[in-house]
Amino acid sequence: MSPFLIVIIYLAFIGMGLPDSLLGSAWPSMYPELGVPVSYSGIIFIIISIGTVVSSLLSDNLNRRVGTPKITFVSMILTTVALLGFALSHNFIFLCIWAIPYGLGAGSVDAALNNFIAMNFTSKYMSWLHCMWGIGATVGPYIMGFSLARSKWNTGYAIIGVMLLLLTVMIYFSLPLWRDKNMVFKVLAGKKDPRSLSLKEVIDTPGTKAIMISFFGYAAAEQTVNLWASTYLTQTRNFTDSTAAKYAGLFFLGITLGRIISGFVTIHFNDEQMVRIGQGIMGAGVLMLILPLGNTVALIGLVAIGFGCAPIYPSMLHATPSHFGADRSQSIIGVQMAAYYVGTSAMPPLFGIISRKLSLGLFPWFLLLMLVIMILSHERMNYITRRWKFFRESVE
Repeated sequence: MSPFLIVIIYLAFIGMGLPDSLLGSAWPSMYPELGVPVSYSGIIFIIISIGTVVSSLLSDNLNRRVGTPKITFVSMILTTVALLGFALSHNFIFLCIWAIPYGLGAGSVDAALNNFIAMNFTSKYMSWLHCMWGIGATVGPYIMGFSLARSKWNTGYAIIGVMLLLLTVMIYFSLPLWRDKNMVFKVLAGKKDPRSLSLKEVIDTPGTKAIMISFFGYAAAEQTVNLWASTYLTQTRNFTDSTAAKYAGLFFLGITLGRIISGFVTIHFNDEQMVRIGQGIMGAGVLMLILPLGNTVALIGLVAIGFGCAPIYPSMLHATPSHFGADRSQSIIGVQMAAYYVGTSAMPPLFGIISRKLSLGLFPWFLLLMLVIMILSHERMNYITRRWKFFRESVE
């Protein structure tokens, strides 16, 4: 394997992370210029999310037809075009139109690259892959902030669009490097059922429903913290806006640093153990928010939740071929990613409704509920797939 290939894959994931936080950081400057209510960011977000879910579900069929390298290249083109479209837009309707390729470009490449790493590399590479996304998601708002301070929000989108354009050119010239390492089709060769599975067949695969619920619960917890942590700290614990923003930002820094560390820890623990370790750390962090131990402990708890999230997502993805078989891994990862994006889109707004009707103080209890759902469904998946794997091996 060329070391340059893994660098290209990591750069692609940094590129995927760069736009993910742009809308939220730029929207306070965007909506007055566009002449729309502040709530309209949710419309763009939903369009992007729908496109991402659709392309995730199509990833298996696309991957079998054209392969991971071409999916990565085409997806980067779609994302680049969308970002440059945002940069040139001064009308809300045009932003909604450009949001379509924005979402379609994200889902299929996310699922395809995750499956590629899961099939061909050890768990540490998966952890570091998602660390790269965290770097992109962290750097993106800084680029937008730099642009807003000196120009307009369009400039931020243009800068990142050009960065992705350069990355897309690099991916194009790297396509020959994938040939020796594109093991997905080599693994599928000789299998009894190499065809693309229907959505019903995928969901009916033993353990799939359970792992989809687990991904949904993880996404709900992660993104609820992302959206509501700062508000929770200011309105229920009387932190200043600046302090709350700083510690809320440390949540994603905790995920990024945690994934760097996880890459080394995976040498000693398997994927299942890494998921449980992460869930335990998350649980400890949530308890620090629930128990009356003071604001300092609450802040430590928030960072601990980020560290706990770090190994869960990449380890669950990396374990997919082991749990479900190499011939089904791309299909399963596609629906896992779709479940993740549904959780990302649905649950943080749902908590917003709950907090408005009841109390923002329910924030840690909501996280605890999502964590319990994630743990129970993940353990259920482990139990089902162990039995199914034993059955498959006995038949073969």
